[in-house]
Amino acid sequence: MTASHQAPANHPVRQGIAIGTTVAAAALLFVAGIASLLQGIAALADNDIVIVGINYTYKFDVTTWGWIHIVLGIIGIVVSLGLFVGQTWARGMAFVIAALSIVANFLWLPYYPLWSIVIIALDVVVIWAVATWRPDATDSI
Repeated sequence: MTASHQAPANHPVRQGIAIGTTVAAAALLFVAGIASLLQGIAALADNDIVIVGINYTYKFDVTTWGWIHIVLGIIGIVVSLGLFVGQTWARGMAFVIAALSIVANFLWLPYYPLWSIVIIALDVVVIWAVATWRPDATDSI
């Protein structure tokens, strides 16, 4: 028989990594929010900057995508600032905003594929970090 040795969820090393990753996730969410905001402004400023193929199923006007990215960017910035100061509401909102960002960037793939994939990967890291960190376990460290 083999014994399964799993570290408890509140193990100090695991929590330390999760805290560090949460701070990094807040920074990544902040940068992604700024980038999304700038991407939305660019889409609003000139519709000729963004080009998409003819057969795109989820085709919106580029102006609509610009406003979607601006709103997601502003919310992402606010949530990341909440994560930096350790607000409880920010942890829940980080899940929501990262999930919405994943969906929006999936639909944005035909416009900027590489950028969308990078943002989706960053959002997955944000969700993992916020899901793994347990602030009550760090009090005993």
